[in-house]
Amino acid sequence: MKWELLGQEIILFPQKAMYWAEERALIVADLHIGKVGHFRKAGIAIPKLLEQEDLAVLSDLVNLVKPEKIIFLGDLFHSDINNDWDWLKLWCELFSSTEMILVRGNHDILHDKYYREAGFTVCESLHLSPYIFSHEPLEKSGNGYVISGHIHPAVRLRGKGRQSLILPCFHFGEKQAVLPAFGRFTGNCCIAVNQADITFVVMKDKIMMLSS
Repeated sequence: MKWELLGQEIILFPQKAMYWAEERALIVADLHIGKVGHFRKAGIAIPKLLEQEDLAVLSDLVNLVKPEKIIFLGDLFHSDINNDWDWLKLWCELFSSTEMILVRGNHDILHDKYYREAGFTVCESLHLSPYIFSHEPLEKSGNGYVISGHIHPAVRLRGKGRQSLILPCFHFGEKQAVLPAFGRFTGNCCIAVNQADITFVVMKDKIMMLSS
């Protein structure tokens, strides 16, 4: 879905990614690569293919929009090194001509040398006017509209009966936006939506603007 935000053209994808046309930047949040390996190491049976499938979806998006850069809004890799790191490095090698920028999240605890060796530029926040990219929403945004992740936002849609459905969403407030978690093994957090906010619900294969 194409949309305009502060005079800039953005495209929202049902794969839970955002493309900024003027900057030719693909923006994703909260992949949590390595989370499956983290749980499997603890003896919890989780299918190995989950994260490889997430990277395959991301590959399809990269091949579709051909971005100059990919901005990862934190929690790219979940905690300590495990075998899933090798999958991420191999994926980066496939797109070595694309600039990879990691805005560090609370789970990105590896030493910078690991990210640099994989081809990432690491920063705590990134200001590309008119936006400020951060892992977490900011209380004081300064001179820029904040775009972040971390929360894994979702909304609960209710039917005429008692049935309800929780769906991930892109949430745009007055001063900042929150992107849905790209990784599937992440969970969602239902958020309160104000009338002045603009929320796009992620359906299976399309984006739908939520009526106020």
